[in-house]
Amino acid sequence: MNLSKKTYAAARRIPPGQVATYADLAYAIGHPRAWRHVGSILGQNRDVKTPCHRVIRSDGRVGGFGFPGGTAQKIKKLRGEGIRISGDRIELQRYRISSPRLLAVRS
Repeated sequence: MNLSKKTYAAARRIPPGQVATYADLAYAIGHPRAWRHVGSILGQNRDVKTPCHRVIRSDGRVGGFGFPGGTAQKIKKLRGEGIRISGDRIELQRYRISSPRLLAVRS
């Protein structure tokens, strides 16, 4: 399985109402230093079944969103899942998936 397919598969494992960081996904796909690459891959996603809106920055900021509506649409989707956003930040201790291992994708 290539890096893009692994990234999308890991993102699809993030449950509604929770988030993961780009670094969490990089770790889950076996490339812990590839968080920027993960962001680039998700930025090209056009599959609405892949919840890339649930992937955020490691500092808790929402980050970008490649779908129509951009970051405002990402915030709307996250709020629709019950995630509180203050300014442009999410409380990671409350909403972050408990372990990136839960997102792990086997080759």
